[in-house]
Amino acid sequence: MGLWKAAPLRKEKTPTDEVSRQRRIFQVSGQRGSQDGAVFASIDATLETRLTDPLKRTPLHDLHRELGARLVPFAGYEMPVQYPTGILAEHAQTRTAAGLFDVSHMGQVRLTAKPGQNAAKAIEALVPGDITGLVPGQQRYTQLTNETGGILDDLMVTSTGDHLLMVFNAACKDSDLAHVQKHLAASCEIEPMFSRGLLALQGPQAARVLARLAPQVASMKFMTGAFFVIDGARCYVTRSGYTGGDGFEISTPNDATEAIARRLLAEPEVKPIGLGARDSLRLEAGLCLYGHDIDTTTTPVEAGLLWSIGKERRAQGGFPGAAVIQKQIAEGAPRKRVGLLPEGKAIAREGAEIVIGAATVGKVTSGGFAPTLGRAIAMGYVERAHSANGTKVDLQVRGKPVPAEIVPMPFVKHAYYRG
Repeated sequence: MGLWKAAPLRKEKTPTDEVSRQRRIFQVSGQRGSQDGAVFASIDATLETRLTDPLKRTPLHDLHRELGARLVPFAGYEMPVQYPTGILAEHAQTRTAAGLFDVSHMGQVRLTAKPGQNAAKAIEALVPGDITGLVPGQQRYTQLTNETGGILDDLMVTSTGDHLLMVFNAACKDSDLAHVQKHLAASCEIEPMFSRGLLALQGPQAARVLARLAPQVASMKFMTGAFFVIDGARCYVTRSGYTGGDGFEISTPNDATEAIARRLLAEPEVKPIGLGARDSLRLEAGLCLYGHDIDTTTTPVEAGLLWSIGKERRAQGGFPGAAVIQKQIAEGAPRKRVGLLPEGKAIAREGAEIVIGAATVGKVTSGGFAPTLGRAIAMGYVERAHSANGTKVDLQVRGKPVPAEIVPMPFVKHAYYRG
């Protein structure tokens, strides 16, 4: 039966109907006094993803249904936005114990140098990150940039020694793969591994839990990776994540993904977590969501990601948009991504204008309720002249000004394990 086919005697649903239905669910849930079920603008906006195409499913689709997840269209996949306990409980679970996320919709790609070639050097022609400096087992965050310094996507790159593993965002993975194939096919073997599972085990108890299945993970440090056998399957594990806290991402063979997920969920510290809490967790951590906080119109300098570009690469260039980015490093970018603390309970969503007096000085790119802080938070871009911490601004929310202050990020301190 087609996804949108309705029961007999009822009007047949269209993809647009489903977008509207999911948006109504999110808007209503976001208005509840408790904020439980509040799905932030980034989730809502991503519902626009080509719903005329059949939705894909991850290896955990049946498990999500079994666990009572609310499934929604997200980046071309049918994904769990929350489970019966609700987003507030899932958020708290991840901050205090351990949560398991299905991120199998992300795009995993293996890059192996052809004879006489160097894969790390090859990929550096497309990203500003220092990839040649990676030692085996080390991971780095970087971006694919265009000729104007804009960000095509942000990604993780890990060296295993004989090849590189890249993880792209789900909504960009097809275009990213085509981009890499266009530029690197002569020097590298490029193997998409989109059918593999990817699990994120996040939270302060994540290491204790995963060490029961693979004891050596306990000694791993943030942004490192290694191969481990978990529940009989060879997996690649990195100590990384998208919550601002300690945790791991586990790349699994497709046919082993569900068994490993069930094994982890059997541990008393672990609960399943959906996209809603994933968004609130990353927003508290001040982490960018591609397509919202960063895109082809924003540079790494404007986005506050200069830390991801090594000193040598800043000086040498050699990547798309290097001249623009180097000029912004030297002279300053025209705008800057900042944290915002609105007064009261009003939620400033993506697109809300940031105003000083009668002048619009920027726009909000992400906003929502921060369960850890018990208050509204947001991030956005403002003109450099108005970007200093402590600057007072107004956010236009439903046609009314909401006083806010520019503050440093993250909103919640990172808790990465560095040894």
